[in-house]
Parts: sequence; structure tokens; C-alpha cells
Amino acid sequence: MPNGELDRLQAVHRFLNLEIDKDKNLQEIVELASELCETPIALITLIDKGVPYFKFKTEAVIKQEMEIDTFCMHLDKHDQLVIVSDVLFDHRFANNAYVTGKPYIRFYAGIPLTTHDGHKLGSLCVMDTLPKRLSEAQKHLLKILSKRIVQIMEFEFSLYILKKQYIQARDAEVKLRSFFESGGSCHLLIGKDLGVITFNKNMSDFIERIYQIKLHTGIKVNQVLSGMGLNHFVDECKMALEGTPISYEREIAYPNETIWWHITFDPGYNEDNEIIGISFNAYDITERKLHEQQIISQNDSLKKIAHIQSHELRRPVASILGFMELFKLNDYQASCEELKMMEISTKELDQTIRNIVNFTD
Repeated sequence: MPNGELDRLQAVHRFLNLEIDKDKNLQEIVELASELCETPIALITLIDKGVPYFKFKTEAVIKQEMEIDTFCMHLDKHDQLVIVSDVLFDHRFANNAYVTGKPYIRFYAGIPLTTHDGHKLGSLCVMDTLPKRLSEAQKHLLKILSKRIVQIMEFEFSLYILKKQYIQARDAEVKLRSFFESGGSCHLLIGKDLGVITFNKNMSDFIERIYQIKLHTGIKVNQVLSGMGLNHFVDECKMALEGTPISYEREIAYPNETIWWHITFDPGYNEDNEIIGISFNAYDITERKLHEQQIISQNDSLKKIAHIQSHELRRPVASILGFMELFKLNDYQASCEELKMMEISTKELDQTIRNIVNFTD
């Protein structure tokens, strides 16, 4: 077995055997991918020795037992998003059992899940029983979601190692730092006295940029935050210290920028299962939120256009067609009054078309 494949399999096993605390987050990502791409099926798969393991899914008809020629296996040679608008016209998929039989897949889009060190763990994919295409916004969103999945999995593994080894031996900090610094998120470990135990560079850079304060071990939370922000933070720390994990998404406006955060407060335990601190983690999800809002805005525009087409557009068209039938009966002779009424209908039709164009701009 090539060394590269052995390394990849070790990476896959690392995440297959990991009890991920953020299962709900990954399931929500699968459901979000399904909703935003308007497909009934979405999957997160990890591939181990040619066998796909479906960790999260939206469609019950997709079973664990699939042959090696399954869809996601074809992503192995690709680094980017793969889209097949109609699988019946693609030799790689046309004879697949899930194309020729239930659920009769016709559309497929998949993107590899690639770790920061280049290992392909599996894929995020969406499928439909009808041929279709994805918009540029939907394609971009799939790419963002695939990165988010890897971030969560890598961070969960990093945090798992961090918590275990930090509790067992403080002198393991150098080794743990390589995991703690992985990804682009802000991480902070806080003691029961709300003093900072350790933090990553992203957190240090953020605090210095926003609050002009340099983080250091031992600094208290109230030396950084103030007002309502401090009150909320302390309340959430107290809940975590009582054993209640907290997770939410929030938009926060700072003096010179606004950021959407996915924030978690997790209790930190020692080997005797006693809570000794808090793991605070903040992920910047601004880009995903902006694209979600863009998709929602586009959908609203489409609904308005559909309403105009089904209601406002029919009336002037019906009127014009009625006048044409009347003109035919009169050997294409029309009175001045009839022509004026037809002119009104024509102007109404023109304005309705202008309204549709405005919605699409």
C-alpha cells in the first residue's frame, strides 16, 4: 500500500472512531445543503478502504451497504466540485444500482472533504431524482459547507487531544499547540475563576484588533470585556461550569466590522470527571450567512415573479387576445374606443414586464 494511501486511511480512521460532540452541527450542515440546493438527498461520507460510511444523511432510502462503484468513489481523482446534471448520460454513473433502481438518482453534485494536510476523507454530496443545475451561489455554498465540515471534524479531534493531554500533563502544551492552532477559528480555555489558561493565535490577534488588549495567561475575562457583553459571557460560563454545553449563532457588531459567529461554551473535565474549566470556541461564519441571505433573497424574488406571472400578467394578455378576436370578427376593423382600451392593456402588460425585469436585476 502506498504511503500516501496509508496516511489517508489513518486520517479517516481518526475521524471514524471519534465521538464528535458536534453531531448536531454536521447533521444541520447536511440538511442545509439539501435545502439550499433544493435536493431531497444530501450525504457526508467517509471512505475507508473503498467502503463508504455514511456519517450523516437526509434520505432514509440510501443504505450503508453500497458497492465500491458508488458515486462518491469517483471524487478520488478530483479536488474540486463535481456536478453531473443528468447521470443517465454519464458512463461513470449510468449503470449504478441507485440510478437504475430506487431511488432512481438523476442528478449528482459532490465535493471532496480534504484536511488541512491534503488527505481526502470522503465527500459532501447532494442528489436528486430529477436532472437539474446549480446556480453559482449554490456551488459556492457547497464549497463553504465542505470546508466547514472539515473544520468541525479537525477541531473536534484537536479539542479531544487538547482536553485529554492538557489535564494529564501541563508540560504537553507544546505538543497540543499544533492541534489547538489548527483551522481559522478562535479558541480559549478558561479556568473556574474565569482566568485565561491558554488561547490560540487567532484569538489573541482578534482581541488585540478589536479591544487593543494583549491576551496573556491569567488575565481575567472582566479585564477584556465590559457591559452587557461581559454579563452575557459570564452567564454562559456559569452554565458551562454547571455542566451545560452552550452552542449558538450570533451576529455581533464591533466598532469597525460586523461578524457572524458560531459560538460554543463546553465544560472541561479532568480524569475524575470533575469540571475544571471552560472551552470557549468561536467560528467566523459570516461568509456562509451572507450567501444564505443571498439565496433567501433570490427565492423571495422568484416567488414575487411567479405571483406576477400567475396574476398580474394574465389580465392584460387576456384583454389583448380578446380584442384581437373582436377585431377578427369585424374584419380587422376597430373603433377608436376599442383601440384606446387595447392601448391601456398594452401599457399594463409593458409595466408588468418591467416589474419582472426589476426583480431579476
